[in-house]
This record gives sequence, C-alpha cells and structure tokens, in this order.
Amino acid sequence: MSRSPSIVNSDGATANSNGRSTRTVVQNIASDFSASNFNKDHPLYDDLAPEDSYLDGVYWADLPWATRQNWVHAQSNAEAKRELHHVWSMFKKDPLSPLAAYWRRYVIGGFGLFTEGYTLFSIGNLSALFSAVWPTCWSSYKICNANWIAAVSYLQIIGIMVGQVVVGFEGDWIGRRTGLVQDALVMTLGLVMLTASWGTSLEGWVICYAWSQFIYGIGVGGEYPMTSTTQLESKTVLRAGHVQRDDKLHRGRNVVLAFLMQGWGQLFNQALLIVLLLIFHHGSGNPPYSEVAAQWTFRISFAVMAAMTLWLAYFRYYKKAYSSRALQKSKKHHHINQSGYDIYSLKLLCAHFGGRLVGTCFCWMFGDFLFYGAKLFASTFIEAIDPGSSSSVTTTWLWNLLNVGVEMCGYYLAAFLIDHKFYGRKRMQIIGFLADGILYLLPAIWYTQLSSKAHIHGFQAIYFLSSFFQQFGPNCTTFLVAAEIYPISVRATAHGLSAASGKLGALMPAVIYNYVSTHTRFWIVCWFGFAGWIVTWIFIPDTTGLDLREQERYWDYVREGRAKDYHGIAVHPRHLSAWERYILKRHLAYNPELDREQRVKELRQLWEQNMVLVKEGGRAEDELDYEDETVLSSKASSFFASE
Repeated sequence: MSRSPSIVNSDGATANSNGRSTRTVVQNIASDFSASNFNKDHPLYDDLAPEDSYLDGVYWADLPWATRQNWVHAQSNAEAKRELHHVWSMFKKDPLSPLAAYWRRYVIGGFGLFTEGYTLFSIGNLSALFSAVWPTCWSSYKICNANWIAAVSYLQIIGIMVGQVVVGFEGDWIGRRTGLVQDALVMTLGLVMLTASWGTSLEGWVICYAWSQFIYGIGVGGEYPMTSTTQLESKTVLRAGHVQRDDKLHRGRNVVLAFLMQGWGQLFNQALLIVLLLIFHHGSGNPPYSEVAAQWTFRISFAVMAAMTLWLAYFRYYKKAYSSRALQKSKKHHHINQSGYDIYSLKLLCAHFGGRLVGTCFCWMFGDFLFYGAKLFASTFIEAIDPGSSSSVTTTWLWNLLNVGVEMCGYYLAAFLIDHKFYGRKRMQIIGFLADGILYLLPAIWYTQLSSKAHIHGFQAIYFLSSFFQQFGPNCTTFLVAAEIYPISVRATAHGLSAASGKLGALMPAVIYNYVSTHTRFWIVCWFGFAGWIVTWIFIPDTTGLDLREQERYWDYVREGRAKDYHGIAVHPRHLSAWERYILKRHLAYNPELDREQRVKELRQLWEQNMVLVKEGGRAEDELDYEDETVLSSKASSFFASE
C-alpha cells in the first residue's frame, strides 16, 4: 500500500459524517493498536496483519526461530497443497487447461526471452558450422578480417547493452507497452536482416551479418527490463481483505518461469539446427559440410524465429493486457506527467539505494562472466569428454543440447525454491556463485589430472554442475532482484543498467580469453564466482516474501526526505542488505507498533479519498475497481464508516 508520508502527519482538518474531526478519530483509533490490544477481533486486523505474512499479529521474520521455521514450512506445504488441488480441479474440467494457463502466463510472458535465448546462443553454434565450411574466413582469417569475425559477437553484445539502457529508460518514461511492442518489431527487423544477410564477398557477408546482430541486439536488450517489470507487476489481487497473496508468495516464481523461456529458446535452437543440418546434409551429421547445407541451415533457423517474433509484435500490440496502473499511479502520486520521466527518483535512487545499484550491477557482471565464459569453455570440456568431437559439428551440438537440458533442471528448481522464505533469492544467489567458484577452482588446481582420460568423469561432472548452479543461482536471481528491489518509478531503468553491466561481464571473457591459455582461464573465472558471493552478501537485500507495496510506501518517505520516519517492514533487518544494516543502520527505524499507528492513519485517509471518489463519480462503493490497490477491505470500510 503506497501512501504519501504527508498522510501520517496530516492535521486532519476535515470532519466525518458524525461531525468529529479526522484528527480526533485517528488519534482514538491509533491508541487502540498497542501490542496488547491488537488481535484478530479488530476490524482492521486483516488489513494490517494479513495471515500470509503474520502470525497472531507478529510479522513472520520477527517470530522466534523455532516458531518461524514451523510457520514457514507449514505455509509452504499448505500453499503447495492448495495449488496442486487447484491444478487437479482444472485438469478434471479440461485436461489441457493447466498447460493453457501456463502458456498464457509464462510462455507468452517470456516469449521475448525465448527469442533471445534462441538467437543469442545460436551465434556460438553457427560459428562452429561456419568454421567448418569456410575455414579460410572463420578460422585462419586468410580472406576475412579477424576483427570482423570477432565483431559478430561484440556487436551483438554492444547492441544488447544499448537496448537494455535505452529501453529501460523508455519503459519508465513512456510505458511498458511501448517498450515491449518496440522490442518485438526491432527483433523482427534484425532477424529478417540475419536471414537475408549477403555480400559481394565472403567478408562483405560477414560485415552484413555482424551489423544485423547489432540491430537484433538492440531489440533483445530491451526485453530484459521490459519482461522483468511486466512479470513483476502482473499481480493477482484477491478481494478478500484485498491481500496480494500471489504477489508475496509467488512473485519470484512468476518472474523466473518467464525468464527460463531463455533456456527453452536455447534448447529449441540447438535441436532445430541439428535437424536442419541433417535434412540439408543428406541425413548425415559427419563432415565435410557443403556450403549449400550451411546456407539453408542458418537462414531457415533465423527465418523461423523471425515469423514467431512478428507474431509476438502483433500479440503485444493487439492482444496483451498490461498492468500499467501501478506506474501511472506512481507518476500521478509524485506529480509527474504520465508521458514524463521521474528524474528526481532516478537521482534519489543513486543517493539512497546506491549500494543496491552497486550490488545488482556487479553481481550481474560477475554472473555473466561466469555464464558466457562457460560457453567459451564448452569446446574445452567437450574435447576432453569426447576426444575428436571437434571435427564433427553435430557431435558438439549434441553435447551442447545435453548441457542445455541440465541447465533447464537448474531453471525449474530455481523457480520452485526462489519464493521459499528459508532459501529465497539471496541465499540461492550466494550458493550459486560459491558453487561455481569452487567448481572452476578445481580444474584450475588439477587441470592436468582432470583433463586426462583417467579422470574424465570428474571433468564431465564439473561441466554439468557448473551449468546447473549457474541457472540454480545467479543467472535467474540477478534477473529478478535487479527489478524487485527498486521502486516502480525507476524499476525498468535500474534493471536496464544492471543488465547492461551484465553484458559488459559477458564481453570481458571474450576479450581476455584470447590472450591466456585454457588453464589460466580457469584461474581467472573462479574468482568471479567468489567475488559474486561476497558482493551479494554485502549489497543485495533479501526481499523474499516482502510486500512490494511496503517498498513503495517506504519510497514515499524517502522522496520527502523523511526516510527515518518510516517504521515498516521494508526496513526490517531481514529485508535489508548487510551494507544497509551494519553501515547505514537503516534497521534501527523498524518499529511494528509505530508503523501500525501510521498505517491506521493512512487507511483512514484512504477511506476518505475513496468516499470522495464514490460521491464525485456517482458510483456505489462496491463498484470501485478492485484491481486498484487503494480499495480497502469491506471490514475496514465498515469500520471507518461507523466512526
């Protein structure tokens, strides 16, 4: 519930229907909310202490350890049973309805990232094919400039960085819908260019191919801030007590299940490339490969995705429903033009949440260094696991396909546990970074032994486990956290900046690894895992289970320069980073009883505003839009009406 802090100090000059001043009523109400008087019998209990976050009026993170453990596990188990029962009920009515619901919410929501995973990782897959078919251009660089071959990867990453920053800013400025439609159209243009790329010489084609990757990269870069924010803001609002249960209990899962479409894109691309090569290479995957087979394979692979992305643009423009109310309300609340940008919040973000911005930017950078660095390691792992495989493109692709399957297990396990209050985002990210750091340290120490035939299974385990913990760790969590921990007015901007930092991390190994040996690469990459672990612990807060309306409420206080007057759960030690607790000491402002009094005053004025809306609009109270977060529960409305 996002409210201006000026409500807290309102002088209550207006009078209610009984002739009593608002100030008098508020003081009388607030005096009844001490810890001893606040119980389940009070009409405001469900508004102030919803059962999905409180036990007997006590916030779950304030419970004694044993009680908290029992409560968290009981809630998790009960919610799992409830959802399974709901899915089973859907299945009995229509066996395909659960799949249809999954498709609508997660597949369509994350389809932009499906195209990103498909096309982004096809570059490495196709480079292996191009090197086999045109070795004088892609391997020995006799007829093509080596810088242009390298630019194929560089320009795509630079394009992605441009899209992440520009569209992130645009999403907060103009709106999420514009950003999403624009992304799909730019990606379609890029894919058409990739499909039709040509040149008067082989090097001319490479140059055209590289710039097509840049155009496509701009479109796919915008998908990061737009997909994360739209999934985060697509909430299920329940009328009973107006509690956003789905948002608090499943917010992380909703975002990650859309994000993991990136993995499905990789899987589909790898499988399709194998099938296309078999079709056009006369049913054989063995070299040598003809130029005709290579041309048909890569062009059809891009054409298929171009058609899908064009459909996505149509769907986003004509069919998709957008949850833009929260952003519009934030602008209205802070007196920002609906088509304007909240530049003050951006400046304040750097000043007040600078530590968080450092955390999300550097964690994403370290995570992408690990992730994309591992892709460069793939050939080393595969050659060690399957000697001689480098001569066959299809063998390499099959190993990649298996590795993507392992990654998918990590994606789905991350979605399953990311909202569990005893694991959550922060712990998942810490463990993922730490696990990858250790896994890469092992071959750094024992490279000769592990790469030998006698210890090949150990090398294989490191290859698959590092991919698993990358997804069941920083690759999923950085995408979620970089949007979740920031206020809505600058959420897409902050996410775009963080994501662009990540792509800088992706660019680094592509440059550094050209100048060091394979053994040295392991010594370099492992420390990025350990650095990510440390930065996560210091700068990243754990917002698992936090009501984001409280974060917006806190931001209202921050905007008015009175952050210390806020006493709610957004500054609970559980939801602050180590930097915010031990250095900035923001947790000292947390006081449940003072916060309860403030919220009662805010609820009172909220009820008065709704009554004015009913009076001016000529509508009955039960006709208010229940997707609007300013609608109180029926008990609260009745309570204030009776005062």
